[in-house]
Amino acid sequence: MKRILIGLLFSFAATSFAAPKTYQLDPSHTFVQYEIKHFGYSYQSGKWPAEGTLILDEEKPENSKVDATIKISSLVSGIDKLNEHLEGKDFFDIANYPIATFKSDKVVVTGKDTANVTGTLDLHGIKKSVTLQVKLNKLGTNPMTNKMTAGFAADTQINRADFGMNAFPQALGNEVKLIISAEANLAQ
Repeated sequence: MKRILIGLLFSFAATSFAAPKTYQLDPSHTFVQYEIKHFGYSYQSGKWPAEGTLILDEEKPENSKVDATIKISSLVSGIDKLNEHLEGKDFFDIANYPIATFKSDKVVVTGKDTANVTGTLDLHGIKKSVTLQVKLNKLGTNPMTNKMTAGFAADTQINRADFGMNAFPQALGNEVKLIISAEANLAQ
């Protein structure tokens, strides 16, 4: 009887914890937006769709991971000439650096639905540690796709000079705010 009880307890303990789940970032609903000061008068912005994988551990969020990729030539600023300029050697130099990546290596839970996610941003051929302030917006079945979906918002600030983009320092701010909105669907 004692063995059966111990076996049942171990069986219950093993099934009561949810295993980490793999989600795919939806590039139609996942964007990285930038904002940068322009001559001190305004903030210019643009955005890129992103794709990648999210490993979500609901029981232990600190074990979650994200691996995202941005195709730099997919930039949308709303101004075709600006897109072309940003893709050139003065800024992103997409001929030599066509993609940017972010790979997390640490998650620190800061609240019920918030965390600081630190990882390596590889941009313009330079790798730097960056910390995202992340908020879980919603986790549930998406009524449009009928798939389990995780929705997040995140932001951080980087220094463009740290990534070798020094052009026009008198015109543009050095600090660039990154705002991320993401939806990830449970992988089938």
